[in-house]
Amino acid sequence: MSLAGRVAVVSGAARGIGAATAATFAREGASVALVDCDADAVRATAAAIGGPSAAWPADVRDATAIADIMADVVGRFGRLDILVNNAGILRDARIENVTDADWDDTIAVNLEGVMACTRAAVPYMRAQGHGRILSATSVVARMGNFGQTAYAAAKAGIIGMTWVWARELGRHGITANAVAPGFIDTEMVKGIPPDVVEQMVGRTAARRLGRPEEVAAVYLFLASDAASFVNGAVVGVDGGLLL
Repeated sequence: MSLAGRVAVVSGAARGIGAATAATFAREGASVALVDCDADAVRATAAAIGGPSAAWPADVRDATAIADIMADVVGRFGRLDILVNNAGILRDARIENVTDADWDDTIAVNLEGVMACTRAAVPYMRAQGHGRILSATSVVARMGNFGQTAYAAAKAGIIGMTWVWARELGRHGITANAVAPGFIDTEMVKGIPPDVVEQMVGRTAARRLGRPEEVAAVYLFLASDAASFVNGAVVGVDGGLLL
């Protein structure tokens, strides 16, 4: 499923699903800009991927920096075809224990960061008449989860924004889709209490955690020409957790 000649920006690309997606895109011929607030880690990931890919250390909460990165990417590679909004954080707490700071940080990264990246990328996509906006929502946005008020709110917001962008941008050759992973073997999931993860694995038809590469494969399909008529979809990658 070739992405030869395409240029992608992947946020939250230092590790986990973001790193797997960047590596998958690069193997299929794309030039990839890896964005992450962990400067050392994202540079190491970009170096391991090799090829024309490169790291742009930045925090998605900094809208000015994100806009500069999109301009830099287009200046370096000549175009911008694919945006993967993957940056995210987790601040678990029961509703009575959710602090203003935890709420603000979660919404700023997981929701406002998606808005900032997409707003900065769309003008370039519109000008060239082609684009793929792919955003990480979560199974939690569709089923809820104990202690994840802020996370679920942000991820549900991503679904809403995806539907709006699909309607607004489809006529310009730009599709917008969301990917809703279940419990994937990443550092974020390792931060969840083990008994909770065990319960969720027990509720998953596949009876295991997913792998980052399995989510990356879905992003690859949605980024490819094969998915040109897929627009406004929320694709679950959850091993049957919602069954």
